[in-house]
Amino acid sequence: MEKTARALRKRGYEVSCFEKGEEAAQYLDGKIDGYTVGFGDSETLLALDMYNRLSKHNKVHDPMHRQDGKGFYATARDCLTTEIFLTSVNGIAETGEMVNIDGTGNRVAGSLYGHRKVYFVVGRNKIAPTLEEAANRARNIAAPMNAARHQYKTPCAVHEDHCYDCSSPDRICNAQVIYWRKMNHMDTEVVLINEDFGF
Repeated sequence: MEKTARALRKRGYEVSCFEKGEEAAQYLDGKIDGYTVGFGDSETLLALDMYNRLSKHNKVHDPMHRQDGKGFYATARDCLTTEIFLTSVNGIAETGEMVNIDGTGNRVAGSLYGHRKVYFVVGRNKIAPTLEEAANRARNIAAPMNAARHQYKTPCAVHEDHCYDCSSPDRICNAQVIYWRKMNHMDTEVVLINEDFGF
């Protein structure tokens, strides 16, 4: 984790490291106070109970906790106009590059532009030695597990193994983003946790 943290800092990111998820959750809960907050679709944030924590003192929009009769797409659009945006990544290289795959685009869109600050919350299981291996992890480990979580009928979810580069209407691998460095003019922090979280 320290090697990855050093590489991320060289690429312009603020980095915070925690041994336990609970420590990271408490840190974020203390830092984010009185803002509008948007979430990318993230099992990591769900496992850390960040929606319930932050909703007590922020206005939070989360596609996994839809309110006011809004569907997924309306809620996802609300997430794109918030002051703070939280998400995770599908893979992160020890050399500092991060990788995300998205089917709808709301998660990667929110991570790239428009917010006062973006937090990437990442468990140690997402770390790979190289960019190539991080991208492979995103496509052949994270994406099939995410498709299965949503009960999609893609070949990767049905067989629970690897990407088939399918043409399924449920396909979630429609865009891949590589974060080479921190985006210009946006405060971005990577929160690394020395435990396994998410896919």
